[in-house]
Amino acid sequence: MKISCWTFIIALFHTVQCSYNLFRDHWEPNDNKYGYFPEEERVRMLDETRKMFQFGWDNYMKYAFPKDELNPIFCEGRGPDYDNPSNININDVLGDFSLTLVDTLDTLAIMGNSSEFKRAVDLVIQHVNFDKPNTVQVFEATIRILGALISAHLIVIDPKQPFGDMVPDFYDNELLELAHDVAGRLLPAFEDTLTGMPYPRINLLHGVPFDCINETCTAGVGTLLLEFGILSKLLDDPVYESVAKRALSALWSYRSNVTGLFGNVINIQTGEWIGQMSGLGAGIDSFYEYLFKAYIMFGDESYLAMFNESYENIKSHMRKGRAECNQGRGNPPLYVNVNMQNGETSNNWIDALQASWPANQVLNGDIEEAICSHAVYYAIWRKYGALPERYNWHLKAPDVTFYPLRPELVESTYILYQATKNPFYLHVGKDILNSLNNHTKAECGYATIHNVNDKDLEDRMESFFLSETCKYLYLLFDKDNYINKNAQEYLFTTEGHILPVKYEYRKHTSNLFFNKEFKSIRRKILQDEEKEEFQSDTVTVDARNNNSTLFNCKKIPEERRHFLPIKNRYLQQLELAVGLDID
Repeated sequence: MKISCWTFIIALFHTVQCSYNLFRDHWEPNDNKYGYFPEEERVRMLDETRKMFQFGWDNYMKYAFPKDELNPIFCEGRGPDYDNPSNININDVLGDFSLTLVDTLDTLAIMGNSSEFKRAVDLVIQHVNFDKPNTVQVFEATIRILGALISAHLIVIDPKQPFGDMVPDFYDNELLELAHDVAGRLLPAFEDTLTGMPYPRINLLHGVPFDCINETCTAGVGTLLLEFGILSKLLDDPVYESVAKRALSALWSYRSNVTGLFGNVINIQTGEWIGQMSGLGAGIDSFYEYLFKAYIMFGDESYLAMFNESYENIKSHMRKGRAECNQGRGNPPLYVNVNMQNGETSNNWIDALQASWPANQVLNGDIEEAICSHAVYYAIWRKYGALPERYNWHLKAPDVTFYPLRPELVESTYILYQATKNPFYLHVGKDILNSLNNHTKAECGYATIHNVNDKDLEDRMESFFLSETCKYLYLLFDKDNYINKNAQEYLFTTEGHILPVKYEYRKHTSNLFFNKEFKSIRRKILQDEEKEEFQSDTVTVDARNNNSTLFNCKKIPEERRHFLPIKNRYLQQLELAVGLDID
């Protein structure tokens, strides 16, 4: 059967590393630091990650449940800000539906904690309901609540039970029913818009708020495909997948006819771009991620064609620096924010959410580029012991200083380790884990860093800390986890929830677009594309595309599968570029 580029690399292991070391002419400092990761240290890091998760989880259950989040400094629960409905930083996410409990379900399963998973499912069934007059963001409710419920339901009904016995007594599809309920409450957001793109917010009881704005971010339109699509498959109801497809179709039609890029904020009634900044971070990041993952999950080649075209446009207009990651002269490669209409640089900052981009590059087989993209963010992390929300690459200083325990750098570290098995990424994970314990551990959980410069804390532990940050760290160090040994069977959502890749989800998938322009683009892009092969009820996807990403894998010299993935001189160049003081 065919395998994707990164899946092939996963099979390459670094057991010959020591023999390579014997024949090296000289050692660089970074070779000594990153060239080897002892097995006993990996086991210790796995145990430390489990302890970190358990500390956060136990204290959420003790002090916060059934509220949405834990305030880890004062050891109390946090829910919606009823006194200030305009406080969207809180109210977009918290809907008084035990968010952290729901969001963490599949993490418990992946860690093999059968008894706690079953207890958590029972608590969700008993306590969670959505019949409340709370206004939440459609995007956040989809990725955190809907995606979590679907993922946990699929874990429960999986006949193989790969993580252990995760079937609660007397389970009768209650998680799926809850998913159906919340998705039904989100549907009115797609009604009464001239384009089919959804309103950004919905009141769970009353529908679209009377004062809801007509502007939403690109990610809010394009990051619905997996959750809505899988729900349609499970319910045998095409409505949910259809509204997500229609929204994406509209969004695609409003891309720039000059650069092919998208802005970050769009008017859902007119299609006018309110925010014309195009980048890979906040407001747009997961849109590109879901194009490729929706193709893998559902087999609709329209999604792949869209991703391929977008990837080329991103490289053409956003990528700055030398032509190759690991050779040549010039500045380090960097993807910057640009104006969607002309490709000119918009500002001098990158943001923390963009740290997930290397994971998308790995999935696309562009390993070499992913290595350098990741190295930029790791250098920033080393400088501060955290990742500031915005980092000004011109001033070599944060523009926005907080770090809310985001998972994106951990995610890319994990995916790159799976693709290369290079011990460098285990060292990165260890650095991140130690930083979290040293700088964010509070009285009864882990807290947001308010300012990465002085490490003062805010009293909030967002649900994605347990749902994603801990999960990706755990999987990084748990080499024998079923997920790692059977990577072709699962996709991660943008919230880190696992969804099985099944042949049945890829059947009866209609073409997404019908206009002649898109059909001609798709035919051109896919004319040399080989059809994926199916094996039993799972699919292994060949990620090659017309950009010949297979060659990107071949360009990685053999030695860098055992030594530094990015050459010493370029790693040191990056450290200087971010203003990192080297001992």
